[in-house]
Amino acid sequence: MLGVMDPRGIWTAQVVPRLTDLSLGTDEVGRLRDRACAGLRGRVLEIGFGSGLNLPHQPQEVTAVDAVEPSEVAWARSADRRSAVEVPVRRVGLDGQRLEAPDATYDAALATFTLCTIPDVGAALAEVRRVLRPGAALHFLEHGLAPDPGVARWQHRLDPLQQRLVGGCHLARDVPALLGAAGLEVTGLSQEYVPGPRIGRPWTHVFIGSAVRRE
Repeated sequence: MLGVMDPRGIWTAQVVPRLTDLSLGTDEVGRLRDRACAGLRGRVLEIGFGSGLNLPHQPQEVTAVDAVEPSEVAWARSADRRSAVEVPVRRVGLDGQRLEAPDATYDAALATFTLCTIPDVGAALAEVRRVLRPGAALHFLEHGLAPDPGVARWQHRLDPLQQRLVGGCHLARDVPALLGAAGLEVTGLSQEYVPGPRIGRPWTHVFIGSAVRRE
């Protein structure tokens, strides 16, 4: 068991959220966030809210954001971003695997660089489906399993180390397959690598799209 003073616990709780805020706050990733957030409207559930990096990218049609975020450090770092937008943002939970909202509560949902770290990602996606209104969509920007066999092999090799160093993050999750297994129909999907050196491709392959809750 990890104690409060265990260096691994300190790394995960204190350092990883800060590194995530910096590494995923670039202009290039911001352009991907624009694409993922396009079409969001009404009351939005954001799973893995983090430090609020999506807030500047959400369209005017969004009227409220309910945030699920387990990290106290990330939530504190989001304060300035929350105060800079007119849309009300409230923290509604710590665990995406167990949402407190009633069925069919939300007009849309959003997950960016989140599904990689949830231990039971199938349970979390089932919960997202439950709280979405029929016909509503989960918008996503997630890294995961690359289509190139060579890159995929390295993702599988590096996965155990990645999970230990980056708060349980998985490199090789097949996001479209996970969405489909949860009863969400993928209606728009783009796969690409974030620009950068080829050596970084195990970390930079991303899925961008949406998946709709059907009856």
